Amino acid sequence: MPRLRLALNQIDSTVGDLAGNAEAVVRWTRHSAGQGAHLVAFPEMMLTGYPVEDLALRSSFVAASRAALVSLATRLADEGLGGLPVVVGHLDRSATARPKYGQPAGAPQNAVAVLHGGEVVLSLAKHHLPNYGVFDEFRYFVPGDTMPVVRVRGVDVALAVCEDLWQDGGRVPAARSARAGLLLSVNASPYERDKDDTRLELVRKRAQEAGCTTAYLAMAGGQDELVFDGDSIVVDRDGAVLARAPQFTEECLVLDLDLPAAGADAPTGVVDDGLRIDRVVLSEEPVHGGGPASSDEPLLSGGHTERLDDDEEVYAALVAGLRAYVTKNGFRSVLVGLSGGIDSALVAAIACDAVGAEHVYGVSMPSRYSSEHSRGDAAELARRTGLNFRTVAIETMFDAYMGALGLTGLAEENLQSRLRGTLLMALSNQEGHLVLAPGNKSELAVGYSTLYGDSVGGYGPIKDVYKTSVFRLAEWRNRAAAARGQTPPIPENSITKPPSAELRPGQVDTDSLPDYPVLDAILDLYVDRDRGADEIVAAGYDRELVTRTLRMVDTAEYKRRQYPPGTKISAKGFGRDRRLPVTNRWRETG
Repeated sequence: MPRLRLALNQIDSTVGDLAGNAEAVVRWTRHSAGQGAHLVAFPEMMLTGYPVEDLALRSSFVAASRAALVSLATRLADEGLGGLPVVVGHLDRSATARPKYGQPAGAPQNAVAVLHGGEVVLSLAKHHLPNYGVFDEFRYFVPGDTMPVVRVRGVDVALAVCEDLWQDGGRVPAARSARAGLLLSVNASPYERDKDDTRLELVRKRAQEAGCTTAYLAMAGGQDELVFDGDSIVVDRDGAVLARAPQFTEECLVLDLDLPAAGADAPTGVVDDGLRIDRVVLSEEPVHGGGPASSDEPLLSGGHTERLDDDEEVYAALVAGLRAYVTKNGFRSVLVGLSGGIDSALVAAIACDAVGAEHVYGVSMPSRYSSEHSRGDAAELARRTGLNFRTVAIETMFDAYMGALGLTGLAEENLQSRLRGTLLMALSNQEGHLVLAPGNKSELAVGYSTLYGDSVGGYGPIKDVYKTSVFRLAEWRNRAAAARGQTPPIPENSITKPPSAELRPGQVDTDSLPDYPVLDAILDLYVDRDRGADEIVAAGYDRELVTRTLRMVDTAEYKRRQYPPGTKISAKGFGRDRRLPVTNRWRETG
């Protein structure tokens, strides 16, 4: 049985950085060649980054992607890597019109190419286009209509792109009809909680349907609010895991696969879902019993990286998302307003892990209502983490505004928050820091934040994290530090004291909100699962409480629209996932 050494390069790319992404392909291909690979693969849209959004509609960008692909093929050959087949995702355009989709010839396509011998020897476009959640691919692309198969070292390798595996039909059964020995799917699949388990079961199922070993290559890194968690998987035709890459880490996963030899009577023509088999033969001579150097070269298994537990996985996603946003947008440092509370403490800990404590600047901005323990907790957090810390009291500024305006009640409370927001943005302008907004998903859902106050910032690291999860992640981070013999970063008092905005004497969050465990359970049903009021009440929640909560959510849409982007960790985060009109008189509760 032929042996194919496969190199899956689970790496990051940056949207629009064609030169930088091409450089990464060359660098990792060279590394793969050094490992003796027969076939090298890179993630979906590797050359352009993913998602490109409306850049796909710009003909100049499509042309630049196509030119960069040809240039990359030439460069690989010039550097002595032309004999190694390289599978790389890019942005292409269709050669023919698609009347069914109302698209003319030249419409954009989410494409993959095989580079070999200095040329683009095979090109294909994603067949199934996702149009749910964060995906708008029907807006941009037209689907592919081929079943691409490339023969490498005597093995027929069928190719697919991300959603081609997530949807039934299409290239998975077509791979069986084409008698492929390996189904290789390249992906840019964004992270969500628990998606690693779903992904594994999906790949197992598709391998059994395709009747062949299946490799699922994922992207790592981050782009705006999306995080790509890696977790590339290879399973055999029965669904047994052969190799699994780490999460949230760039990795070249190399393994040897014993696969069926391609038959001389391999099918041609049109197969499942009207897909036309498109075959390219690169090398017929198989490799048997070892690597390319010698028959006794050790078998490479790729490894089975241990999975992260649930809280560690979410925390790692938050760190990866913030790090990608900071570095890819050219910021050198971040700025956090430190109140001594749990939200700003967790954001500061994430920031220190993402960019290093020396690049994190914390500011305590006490008012007359700030408790001594909150001021002390902010300073203690700075001591524990080693971040840069200063105190700038807002009392003088507050008195000046009050003297001029004579505000009372909620307006007086919100003034304090807005003064802090103005102070943070002033320091950002002066010193060049990226301001981090500390709001969590519970607060954003019900509008428990001050517009142009605590909501200011360029990025919201925990905007998709419910308050109950904020506490759990803080506790996990402290336990993880203690287990490593390090100082837990978050003061215990920040975790145990009742949450409060401290904008008036004795204020606590429960003055305005239900207890967070109850609130978050209702929000999960309404926001994440789109359940109506009656369904939520039927689940065991008090109708009056449900009515009040849902009204708060519905009337806070205008605030959420103005909140900065932040890392997505749930199936339905605020923003691209959940799109509701601001002007909206529909109410679940009448």
